[in-house]
Amino acid sequence: MTAVYLDSALDEQERRDRLYDGELFGFSPSESSAALCRLAREMSEEAFAPHRPEVAHESIPAEDYVQILADLKPRFIHDPRCKELIGGMLAEFGCDVDRTYFDVPRLRTMAHVDYLKAGLALQFHAHRDTWFSAPQAQLNWWLPVYAVQPENSMAFHTRYFAEPLKNSSADYDYDEWNRTGRKAAATQIKTDTRKQPEALEPYDVEPQVRVVPAVGGMVVFSAAQLHSTVPNTTGRTRFSIDFRTVNLDDLEAGRGAPNVDARCTGTTLRDHLRASDLEPLPEEVIALYEGGAAPRELQPTG
Repeated sequence: MTAVYLDSALDEQERRDRLYDGELFGFSPSESSAALCRLAREMSEEAFAPHRPEVAHESIPAEDYVQILADLKPRFIHDPRCKELIGGMLAEFGCDVDRTYFDVPRLRTMAHVDYLKAGLALQFHAHRDTWFSAPQAQLNWWLPVYAVQPENSMAFHTRYFAEPLKNSSADYDYDEWNRTGRKAAATQIKTDTRKQPEALEPYDVEPQVRVVPAVGGMVVFSAAQLHSTVPNTTGRTRFSIDFRTVNLDDLEAGRGAPNVDARCTGTTLRDHLRASDLEPLPEEVIALYEGGAAPRELQPTG
């Protein structure tokens, strides 16, 4: 059984521990999270004008839509207001901003059915972020920018949290992805040809858990959770924001979710900045994770 905590008042250390055990947390909007979503809406509405972003796919060819996203998404990522609001959000939810590090927020889109589901609007198959060189101590934060429904949200396949799946993560190196794969995103329209980790055996999509937060509300989950993008049948493009956090104490101590099947190399930790002052993680901590998704002392031996 997987518990879903809603607006929990648990101590932040206990919350992290429960997330590492596979539990899910949902939160109502905070002042900073609501402001972050307002900013994303303002930028999106400017980019897609005169069309409403949620239904712009009805009026714009997919190739033109991709070019709008190719400009919009980097502008959102690099807007300094985003980092300020995430720091405020983490403080509002009890994180120690001197020990918590986050990566840049990403604006995601998932269009209706088959209009656009590759590259900059990639529809993710079931995966763990730990297959993509994330540390086992990583936590993911996901916020809807416009109202979402169960039919255009995310699905968590929680039975696999402690159950391994054969996968191709051994072929993935994060440094190589940064050199080649990320730059090719805008060239992928209907199908995505970039090599990314995926399951190599059948898996059950049921039972699954779908959490539907309010606009500006959040779902927080472990990077080790197997999750997927729900095929969007709502007629409206889903706009969402996600970012990731790590806690320095947990990284140093090797705490995190169990690593049941990640075999990737490289690490995403150089993408993280301290919430209080945007300083990077210490190199000596990053070095512990260079070999893959888990620190050396947690790497499976089988």
